[in-house]
Amino acid sequence: MRFRHPDGSVVHLAYCTNVHAAEDLSGIVAQLDRFALPVRERLGSAVLGLGLWLAAPVAAALTDDVSLIGRLRGELDARGLEVVTLNGFPYQAFQSEVVKKAVYLPHWGQAERLVYTVQLAEVLHRLLPEGARSGSVSTLPLAWREVSIGDAGVRALEALADQLRRLAERHGRPVRVGIEPEPGCVVERTVQVPTALVDVDHDWIGTCLDACHLAVEFEEADEAVRVLDGAGIDVVKAQLSSALRVPAPAEDRAWARDFVEPRFLHQSRELVDGAVVAVDDLDLALDGGLPGTSEWRVHFHVPVHADGGGRTTQPELRRTIDALVGGPTARTAHLEVETYTWNVLPPEQRPADDAGLVEGIAAELAWVRDELATRGLKELP
Repeated sequence: MRFRHPDGSVVHLAYCTNVHAAEDLSGIVAQLDRFALPVRERLGSAVLGLGLWLAAPVAAALTDDVSLIGRLRGELDARGLEVVTLNGFPYQAFQSEVVKKAVYLPHWGQAERLVYTVQLAEVLHRLLPEGARSGSVSTLPLAWREVSIGDAGVRALEALADQLRRLAERHGRPVRVGIEPEPGCVVERTVQVPTALVDVDHDWIGTCLDACHLAVEFEEADEAVRVLDGAGIDVVKAQLSSALRVPAPAEDRAWARDFVEPRFLHQSRELVDGAVVAVDDLDLALDGGLPGTSEWRVHFHVPVHADGGGRTTQPELRRTIDALVGGPTARTAHLEVETYTWNVLPPEQRPADDAGLVEGIAAELAWVRDELATRGLKELP
């Protein structure tokens, strides 16, 4: 989906396909018919954007045989689908039974992460639709906080910037990478981004702002954008997502426990006397790891169109949209709805089948479309 911002620029909207488990080319093509095409048809849009997730094995296969990229491009075009952004955070096995901290491996101190990210950039160059000015790839915020990436990580980011520049010279358009601050990681708050990228060429490496992560860390989106502007760092893409809010932990423990599940990490935060108190998962918070005297915010991506009776950070998401595209200038051209947790929601909220997931994803995109319209953006045919 494409929108014309009041400043004249085009803003692309996509949904992230890391909600699907496919990790080979045939599976990815199959999910286009199972999910993406029905979502586009349900929305009545001429073009639907995908924030494509390509696991490491399929990224390697595509770069080893570029004719396969041509095949994928053809399959997308035939269904009215386009790709301007890739999610390069999970390396592989993102929908396996247990992910937790494995999602942060390999980290930026390990050679595999650089290889994978460059492969994604190469693939994206060949998938970019006509008229798209640039592409973007999101990546993890260096590593989980207990890991030191050392000089190897700095050298890897320098090498990445160099490779991105070379690819742009060859293909004619830039593809940039954004590190995505996430609670519990080496870079968990926006204020840490300038330090993390101090020795990196900002023309090629910026940030990916995730609205859920901002809310969990009690960051204000407009201040986050000001910090980045002050450091000369671009928002190369933004992920539109809502976190779980537990308004009154003492009374809400029973229903909050329904969101404890084994697959993903659900970092939980509470603001106490102006300081953020942190634990690494929701079960730890429920078992006494947080004081419980004020609201909790939990890194559990919940559907963006649902306010949950005040139990989501949808108001913070609206403020993030304001900060990114609500002003006179669009601060990013790439917006991606990223709710990868549909299949681990409490059973009564979980889609019962493919049709239910299609309906849910379409409802999220329709909600965002309406939000963009209220800020003066017009959908393009």
